[in-house]
Amino acid sequence: MGHGVVRVKKWVACITLALIAANASAQVDVFDALRDDGHVLLLRHAIAPGFGDPDEFDINDCATQRNLSAQGRQQARAIGDQLRAEGLGDIAVYTSYWCRGRDTANAMNLTQPQPHPGLNSFFQDRGQRDAIINALRDLLKTLANEPPAVLVTHQVNIRAVTGQGVRSGGGVVVKLDAQGATQVVGRFSAPTPE
Repeated sequence: MGHGVVRVKKWVACITLALIAANASAQVDVFDALRDDGHVLLLRHAIAPGFGDPDEFDINDCATQRNLSAQGRQQARAIGDQLRAEGLGDIAVYTSYWCRGRDTANAMNLTQPQPHPGLNSFFQDRGQRDAIINALRDLLKTLANEPPAVLVTHQVNIRAVTGQGVRSGGGVVVKLDAQGATQVVGRFSAPTPE
């Protein structure tokens, strides 16, 4: 057998093992994980059509922001229904100050959402990234030994602390390891609105 064939076989074996490992981690029941202390669902806000926010964006005026669509409001309600059906109706909820984050958190109809600056978007103000991500990491440390929580935030925040992207209404379940690093435990798939 030539060296090229051996290399190809090794490459195929490595890819196969990687796929098996990825599939095994995808099999984690995120709802079981969310029943254990220290687990957090980093949830991207529900469907809000568009990209970024308008130039006249004002954090205190929802009319100046990109907001949830009717489909997004329906998706947020479905997320809440799904969590309640899994016995997680009393889970703590934290949210971004952005209207689409607050509206997602409210429409889920779980516990009273608590706004937190570490969940705010820095998509259009990259100069705020470090301060926001440090605040998010501090929140995750605070929740490390607490009952599970849902953190409604934005794509950029989730990617910054996990390296993973998610669709609107989707998320990742995380837990801090012994060294305080964020470990992804599983992925939460957004319910598909009708």
